[in-house]
Amino acid sequence: MPQTPRLDATDRRIIRALQRNGRMTNLDLAEEVGLSPSPCLRRLRALEKNGAIRGYSVEVDAKAYGLPVTVMVRVTLDGHDEGTVQRFESQIRAIPEVLECFVMSGLSDYLLRVVVGDLEDYERFVRARLHPIGGIGSIDTSFVYGVVKRSQVYPDIGD
Repeated sequence: MPQTPRLDATDRRIIRALQRNGRMTNLDLAEEVGLSPSPCLRRLRALEKNGAIRGYSVEVDAKAYGLPVTVMVRVTLDGHDEGTVQRFESQIRAIPEVLECFVMSGLSDYLLRVVVGDLEDYERFVRARLHPIGGIGSIDTSFVYGVVKRSQVYPDIGD
């Protein structure tokens, strides 16, 4: 298992700045976090190399993209043997409509964030993607009809 990188306050300032704007130049980043450009770039490269920064992406409007319906799906397996769990998790990883899958405590085993075009697409998703996995005891669905807050920026934890 890879070791979790140790981050200091400056590393976290770099990360938060890039979470707010991943396209900023190194010069702008250095200025925002209070470093000169060379040490800032060295720290950035180290954060990328040690896995603290896993990659860069673009935030896309799901509706504009053509997937306006977001669904939170709670899944409970009918058994928790290694084969059932591995089969479910490996097949979920391969389903493009599933953007996130969390292993949960509580009443459900998993929480999925799924995007689809409409209700008919969701029905097809359940019938053609989820049901064939097998080993599922229950599926509980909640449709997202609004977003109050969405952020990719971690809070400042202070040092």
